Amino acid sequence: MAMNAVQFQPGLSLPEFLRLYGSENKCRQAMFRARWPSGYQCPRCAGRDHSCFERGGQAYYQCRACRHQASLVSGTLFSATKLPLTTWFLALYLLTSTKTNMAALELTRHLGVSYRTAWRMKHKVMQAMATREESRQLSGVVQIDDAYLGGERNGGKGGRGSENKQAFLAAVEVGEDLEYPRHVVFEPVRHFDNSAILDWSARRLAPNSTVYSDGLWAFRRFRDVGHTHHAQATSGSRAALDDPRARWVNIVLSNLKRSMDGTYHAIKQGKYARRYLAEAAYRFNRRFDLPKLLPRLLVATIACKPCAEPLLRQATNYLS
Repeated sequence: MAMNAVQFQPGLSLPEFLRLYGSENKCRQAMFRARWPSGYQCPRCAGRDHSCFERGGQAYYQCRACRHQASLVSGTLFSATKLPLTTWFLALYLLTSTKTNMAALELTRHLGVSYRTAWRMKHKVMQAMATREESRQLSGVVQIDDAYLGGERNGGKGGRGSENKQAFLAAVEVGEDLEYPRHVVFEPVRHFDNSAILDWSARRLAPNSTVYSDGLWAFRRFRDVGHTHHAQATSGSRAALDDPRARWVNIVLSNLKRSMDGTYHAIKQGKYARRYLAEAAYRFNRRFDLPKLLPRLLVATIACKPCAEPLLRQATNYLS
């Protein structure tokens, strides 16, 4: 079997990470370059002429035009943090360097912070990932399948009616030859019905896509909005993996569930499934250049709006 060049590519090693981000000053410099690559720019008026001063151990920039004051972290996901940037950068490294996911409990042990702090950090980072993935559209040939996260609770309902299951759509954009996956979208839905499929396709599918799916009745709506739709009967057996029209979505979905089952043991599906699914999609869609995963995630966290813990815990899985 030929070596998979994507899987065996070198990532950002720990010695290289420490060389680039091993001190608070290095982290500040990296964050400044990521936020203002052409030099400081006022968040309010976009002016560049400014003065600097320090308050409470934090550097501030004051625009000479509008007098607006901003720190390096204000208006970003790191806003109001009391943690050193070295701790945040190490968290970004850990969450992007592992082949599988990392739970908040394991993050606690690596960072030396409390579980509640690690939970907040992980969910803030996942929120940045989810925000980045919200606008992704798939085009060309797309394989789609319906799936569920979670399982039955003791004494609860079984099957699709379980209170602890979250429905979601898994979609994989593949090349015209169906030989490899390019990008994925994992998104929770309320139900697998006509309205949910129409709403999802309007946001997630580029016009005139070619869609392969199983025989779920609601998937016929893809044809109603101008996509070419091919439905095939699948039994959920090994044959589904051998069918090139459904192979990649089944492989990606299987890997996703195995990774999540092996990492997370207590997810509140009804509140946080969107973030966990977005984390998996974010990493998958940027797997072609592993050394740039951390710098790209840094840009995403800077662009993400501040997200306090009450807002994190009131999350919803649905965009509409």
